[in-house]
Amino acid sequence: MSLRWRIMGATIVVVLLAVLTSIGVGYYATQARLGVFVERIGRDEAAQLARSLGLEYTNAGGWGTQDRALSHAGYIYGQRSPGEGSEGGEGEHLEGFHQDPVRVVIVDAGGRVVQDNFSELSPGTSAPDLGGHGETVFDLAGNQPVGHVYVDVNRELLATESHGFLNALLYITLAGGVLTAGVAILLAAWLSRRITAPVTALTEAAQAIAQGDTARLPVRSSDELGRMSAAFNEMTAALETQRELRRRLINDVSHELNTPLSVIQLEAAGLRDGLQAPGSASDHIIQEVGRLRGLVTDLNWLAETDHGELRLSFEASRLYELLAEEVERWQPQSQARQVELSLEASGGLPDLAVDRMRMSQALGNVIGNAIHCTGAGGRVMIKAGLNGDRTASVSIADDGIGIDAADLPHVFDRFYRTDRSRSLGIGGTGLGLAITRTIVEAHGGAIAVESAGPGMGVTVTIRLPLDQQTTSTRTICSSAIAGAGADED
Repeated sequence: MSLRWRIMGATIVVVLLAVLTSIGVGYYATQARLGVFVERIGRDEAAQLARSLGLEYTNAGGWGTQDRALSHAGYIYGQRSPGEGSEGGEGEHLEGFHQDPVRVVIVDAGGRVVQDNFSELSPGTSAPDLGGHGETVFDLAGNQPVGHVYVDVNRELLATESHGFLNALLYITLAGGVLTAGVAILLAAWLSRRITAPVTALTEAAQAIAQGDTARLPVRSSDELGRMSAAFNEMTAALETQRELRRRLINDVSHELNTPLSVIQLEAAGLRDGLQAPGSASDHIIQEVGRLRGLVTDLNWLAETDHGELRLSFEASRLYELLAEEVERWQPQSQARQVELSLEASGGLPDLAVDRMRMSQALGNVIGNAIHCTGAGGRVMIKAGLNGDRTASVSIADDGIGIDAADLPHVFDRFYRTDRSRSLGIGGTGLGLAITRTIVEAHGGAIAVESAGPGMGVTVTIRLPLDQQTTSTRTICSSAIAGAGADED
């Protein structure tokens, strides 16, 4: 059974149970209250009529004017024609008969009938065992009981009226319940469709993505369903980005592998044919092997951060010495490219707790990028200083090709390379800055890239905390550094 029918069925069952429960509770509660109401009416009317009859008895000095009390109370529904006895048929009914007549029987102190407003008991006859609500009638002059009055002795009349009222109430409630159930069924159908439509669309879109297509869900509300659709669209966008990055990776890795392999093959063929000097060929081969090793190292790092754990061994290191070592390490390459590499920092910078090998890798990625993206005669400057928030900052600025504003949000994405770097033939796999950010954030720091635009150079700023614990070894789980490949939109 589909989710839509389950929702409709559950809603209909709940509504029907609620309607039936309300009908049953309402019917029996009304019936009980009617019984109490009838009892109260009979009791109150009998007491009031007993006082009126007592007053009439006292004023008249006996029974004879009780009709006045009954008429004033509304219990005289008509007069019989002269000469008509109590044996008359139903056709001899009271004139002006009340819709809901109440029977009243007055009995004297001797137990004889004084008056029956329904004329079913003849005056002077012995009164039978009467039910209903009876009250004693007192002579107000001597406060002596002179008889009794019984109200609504024949309760079947009111019982019939009560039964009719309850039946009418039941019919009205049933009609309202049927109408409510019908509206509830329509509402359940609409609600189930509204709930299941996004789920169905999500299923179809997920199947389309599984087949390699792209899909987007319309976001028509801000509730849970709307947020689900928005989250799915974000996931789809992320998947599309990852597919594009994977495609770029395949192209880049293929290119990066093909170039050094071609050089190695050509140098080896020259050695074999005697067309190349051994020393020169060896240098070229060693250089290309180093290039391949760097690519493999980057890919191994990617696998390590994605599937394993990154161990960092923190030790106290002087920031100035760490930067000076990097400048010395990259000086040959900068000189070969005719790029000036300089360091502007004070030797009095404090010690930092860092993993020297990992931090050297992070700084080397940034410095290497700056050198390769700066043309001959350009300059790469490294500056270091302290900030007021207990952090040290290291900035690597160049006056190279720069970065377009559209590319800035993606420079830390794995395998991302700008079109400008591709067109200028600058090598790399797009992993350097992603690896650098992972290392910096594992040290509790932050990294940012700024550029005024193409041809305006790039400034990379790394901020590291000064109060990092020294002389310790930590294991940074891959889940903590998985953000290195996330979009920065």
